[in-house]
Amino acid sequence: MRYRVMFGVGLAVGYILGSRAGRERYEQIKRMAQRVSDSPSVQEAAGLVGARVSKVTDVARTKVSHVAKNRLPFLQSENGGQTAKHDETGTGWPDDDRAVSPHP
Repeated sequence: MRYRVMFGVGLAVGYILGSRAGRERYEQIKRMAQRVSDSPSVQEAAGLVGARVSKVTDVARTKVSHVAKNRLPFLQSENGGQTAKHDETGTGWPDDDRAVSPHP
């Protein structure tokens, strides 16, 4: 119960302080943020960061795909450089595993 009362008091204090600052201060902060985001240097930095993120995600996607294809037999293709013989069960596991399995 104490936490609810403290939350209510905090909410009331925040409301009162916010209403005293008023709409004018809100609009001032909004205009300043808009000017900063429209700045050519900020736009250039955002473009560089976006390009870097795109490049890093492409490299990561390629590496993950390569590792997954090498470690997960069901992702291997017939002409992908590795032999991927599949049994008739449709599981995608190589035939070698069937020889080790106790079931025929």
